[in-house]
Order: sequence, then structure tokens, then C-alpha cells
Amino acid sequence: MNNNQVNKKFDLEDRTLEFAKKVIDLIKKLTKKTVNFELSSQVMRSAGSIGANYREANEALGRKDFFMRIRISRKESKETKYWLELIAHNNPEFKEIVSALIEESSEFIKIFSAIIAKSN
Repeated sequence: MNNNQVNKKFDLEDRTLEFAKKVIDLIKKLTKKTVNFELSSQVMRSAGSIGANYREANEALGRKDFFMRIRISRKESKETKYWLELIAHNNPEFKEIVSALIEESSEFIKIFSAIIAKSN
């Protein structure tokens, strides 16, 4: 693995962590309605899982394990995007913040899809 590959690995680790932190910051701003509690709980789990599984992929026991973790990261990115879209619907006052998070989750989907595609 060359230096550029190492830097990319850690950049995506940092990027997924920062994304999860931004989701947490959004959750803290939402009004204390029952629907927001449910949406917050779901998006918190899936957003955190993106980076957690990516980090596990980087410590994979083999090629098969690596790609399984990348697929999980992609799946969690898709799920996070879904929950963010529902948060946007329920909280239009945060449309700008949520839109940026939806865009980032879409980027993660593309990145993980590209990694998977390169394996075939």
C-alpha cells in the first residue's frame, strides 16, 4: 500500500466520523417531538454505523471480510439518507443543514459503490 492509499483510507475514516458528528449536532437542534425522537434514534444508529463498518473494513481479516464491511457501509449510507429525508420532511426549518448531510451520504454511497465495483 502506498502513502496515497494510506492517506485516502484515513481521510475517509475522518470524513465518516465528522459526518456522524454533524448528524449528532443536527439531532440536538431538533424539537422534542415524538416523531423526532424516533427519527433521531434511527439516523443516529445508521450514521454511526457507516464509519464504524468502514474502520472494521480497514482491519478486515481478508478480502471477503473487507468487501462485506464496505457493502454494510454502503447499506448504512443508504439508510441514513432515507432517515435524513424523513427528518427534512418533518423539520423544514433545517432543510439547508439536512440537505448537506443528504449530499454527504450520497457521496458515501458513490464511494463505497466504486470500491465494490473495482473488486469485480
